[in-house]
Amino acid sequence: MQIGAHGLVFTGTFDEPGLRRAIEGVRTAGFDLVEIPLMDPESFDSTLARQLLDDNNVAVTASLGLTDATDLSSDDPAVVAAGEDVLIRCLDHVATMGGTVLCGVIYSAMRKYTAPPSPAGIAHSQQAIARLAERARGLGIRLSLEVVNRYESNVFNTARGGLRFLDAVGSDNVSLHLDTYHMNIEESDLWQPVLDAGSRLGYVHIGESHRGYLGTGSVDFPSFFRALDRLGYDGPVVFESFSSAVVSAELSNTLGIWRNLWEDSADLAAHANRFIRDGLHAVRTIELH
Repeated sequence: MQIGAHGLVFTGTFDEPGLRRAIEGVRTAGFDLVEIPLMDPESFDSTLARQLLDDNNVAVTASLGLTDATDLSSDDPAVVAAGEDVLIRCLDHVATMGGTVLCGVIYSAMRKYTAPPSPAGIAHSQQAIARLAERARGLGIRLSLEVVNRYESNVFNTARGGLRFLDAVGSDNVSLHLDTYHMNIEESDLWQPVLDAGSRLGYVHIGESHRGYLGTGSVDFPSFFRALDRLGYDGPVVFESFSSAVVSAELSNTLGIWRNLWEDSADLAAHANRFIRDGLHAVRTIELH
């Protein structure tokens, strides 16, 4: 299992200075892995990122949230095609960096919708993900679809909804991506969804209910960590937190970051690394009881 942190904990930009801050920050905090959001795949320098990752002995995953112009669940085939093109470029970046996972809201736009998706839109998304999964397989990359709350997608908002979507995609190269922040909003508890996902759980985000310091909100981390242990989950576990002290105003607005619960990335990250590792270690001792 690799424990990591999202790059936006450290920087809001991913040019050379931003990449250095994120990758060196992850290493200094004691994490194994950095998740790089490919917010601008056109200008992103994945060759430079690979060099910095290798220099710091840090592993990498990448994520993305699609926009209205690249929404795979759109009724408009031209928009779906644009989304596929963006994700193909992202897959190429992941391959260049030496990563093996592309995750996030890569099946719809990441925004609040005002109506349910149409059957045609759902089919468009499922078919596009199936095509992308085969392209990813050829690059040694797996796709993982993040389950987010109702204010950030209308395609699915629970683990069971995500699993039904995966059933329709029909590819063993696509997994479910669970996030404790979103689960705390949509799920009945943080235990059963992990067990429901089973072997199809491929990626995990750890976030507090208010996006701040872990353990200071309402997320039931002990139950979640126990579920991961019961499942025998061995994939990436990545800390995610946002503050407008770091991320851009545009992204802060998209994510609803109306107040800052932290300003010191280094302290936040070091605390999260200890919290996650201690929590996972503690549940492993239960078998000794």
